Amino acid sequence: MTERDTSRILAHPEAGEIRLEGVLHALSDPVRLSIVLDLAASAEDLACSYFVLPVTKSTTTHHFRVLRESGVVRQTYRGTTKLNALRRDELEELFPGLLDSVLKAAAAEEARLGS
Repeated sequence: MTERDTSRILAHPEAGEIRLEGVLHALSDPVRLSIVLDLAASAEDLACSYFVLPVTKSTTTHHFRVLRESGVVRQTYRGTTKLNALRRDELEELFPGLLDSVLKAAAAEEARLGS
C-alpha cells in the first residue's frame, strides 16, 4: 500500500471497544438516526452523497464521523466515494435487540407524529 492509500483508511473501533453509551449518543440525534434508518432499509452500502440532510456539508461529515467512531457504521472508500454500512451484526452481538428496538421505536414515532 502506498502512503496515499493508507491515508484513505478510516479508523473504526474494534467490536470490543464499542460502548453502549457511545452508540446511544450517536443514535440520539435525529439527523444521525435518519442516516441509520436509511442504512437499515438498504441492502447495499450507501455513499455519503446518497443522503439528503438538512445540514451543511461539514455538519454532515461530523454526523458520519460520530456514527463511525461510536461503532454504529463502517465507512470504506471505493475510489473517491465513501461508502457507509451499518455494523448490524456486531451491534446485535454486543447489545442484543438494541438496534432493532431503536429502529422499531423510530418507525412508531414517525407514524405517530407524521414527521
